[in-house]
Amino acid sequence: MQITFLGTSSGVPTRSRNVSSWALRLPQRAEIWLFDCGEGTQHQFLRSEFKASQIRRIFITHMHGDHIFGLMGLLASCGLAGNPQQKVDIYGPPKLNEYLQACRRYSQTHFSFPIKVHTVQPGFVYDDAEFTVQCKLLEHRVPAYGYRITEKERPGRFDVKRAIALGIPSGPLYGKLKRGEVVILPDGRRINGLELCGPPLIGRKVAYCTDTIYCESAIELAQGVNVLIHESTFAHQDAELAYQRLHSTSTMAAQVALTAQAKQLILTHFSPRYAPGNSIRLEDLLKEAQAIFPSTLLAYDFFTYEIPRKQAAELVTH
Repeated sequence: MQITFLGTSSGVPTRSRNVSSWALRLPQRAEIWLFDCGEGTQHQFLRSEFKASQIRRIFITHMHGDHIFGLMGLLASCGLAGNPQQKVDIYGPPKLNEYLQACRRYSQTHFSFPIKVHTVQPGFVYDDAEFTVQCKLLEHRVPAYGYRITEKERPGRFDVKRAIALGIPSGPLYGKLKRGEVVILPDGRRINGLELCGPPLIGRKVAYCTDTIYCESAIELAQGVNVLIHESTFAHQDAELAYQRLHSTSTMAAQVALTAQAKQLILTHFSPRYAPGNSIRLEDLLKEAQAIFPSTLLAYDFFTYEIPRKQAAELVTH
């Protein structure tokens, strides 16, 4: 699992930062899941190593323009790029489907691939053999949802040498044993696949909370995650603005991470007011957050973070 930020500014783009979007790359599936899609996201794709044809799911937090204005353009371009595009599932708040249908109608745009829009409600919004995605309502000026992506636990590395030593014939049985299943051999022996696998691979977890003021829902989404991506629109000394506009400060984001016992906090969605040369800079926001939660990073456009995987045995020893 790999996170790449495609836009880290709030409200409006700057020369160095586009508006909100980040991609979750799933190499084992050759898939990209996109979270928010601000104006210009398709241009960010062109500047990255990603292919828009790999996008399988798009999760939208809320209906503000800096999070959705790039969605219609990206979808339209996918159909014109000449690359085969599979079905894209889009998840988001009420009115998202109505917005997309209006864009298609008035621009007379036809998608050459199927899309399906799912209106989310608090709870689980996606589940398959490897991942679940759930959402909660945050606190913002319009309905805004935070997302939590959970990778399911997998059996550990399969010991092929031991299987050969036990005289287990290769083929379909190996696949079942690798999945931790119990199989019965032709000679009647009963083999538990878990005994031939190393410590289980613990599933990784990511939470995404934007736009929101400090709230309990963010803490619940971020509980024990490997990575919390949290907005940090304002510095601590501009807390009054944060309360007025229902956005977070650097210290609020850090407090969420601390309370939720997250392992890593990555700040994003920065106000352009903290650009270089101003009295308060983004480095100051980083220091404010690290004073509360030391494992904090500042996101920037095209910053990539690889989420490490740990086995159960490692968790016991650390």
